[in-house]
Amino acid sequence: MSESFEGVERGDGWSVANLDDLGEGPGFRKIRSELGVQAFGVNAVVLPPGYQSGRHFHERQEELYIVLRGEIEFALGEEKRTLGPGGLVRVDPQTVRGYRNASDSDEAVYVCVGGAGGYVGRDGQLPEGETRR
Repeated sequence: MSESFEGVERGDGWSVANLDDLGEGPGFRKIRSELGVQAFGVNAVVLPPGYQSGRHFHERQEELYIVLRGEIEFALGEEKRTLGPGGLVRVDPQTVRGYRNASDSDEAVYVCVGGAGGYVGRDGQLPEGETRR
C-alpha cells in the first residue's frame, strides 16, 4: 500500500500536489496512485547525478517522457538523444529504451506517462449555461 502524503489536496473529482509533496531524495514519485489517476500510468523520477537505468521495453504500453530538470540521455534502440528541460520523448512499447542523468553533479527529473488503448478524442463539453470564450 502506498504512503499517503500530507501535501496532496483532494476535492470532489480532483486532486492537486507539487512534485516535492510526493517524496524526497532520488527515485520514483507515484503520481498515479497519489493523485488517483485511473486512465493511464504516470510517475515522476528523480535521477541522482550520473545514474543510469537498465534497459527495458513493454508489451503494450506506449510511453511519453517529459524532462523537467537537468539533462537526460535517452537510449532508444541503437540511437541516443540528450534532452534538457522541456524535452519530449515518445517510445513505442517494443522499443528498447533506457536513460542516464548526463550530469555528474546535479539531479535530473522526468515525468513518464504511459498507456495503451488509444486516444479518446476531443470530448470536452461546456457546463450548462456557459459559453466559449
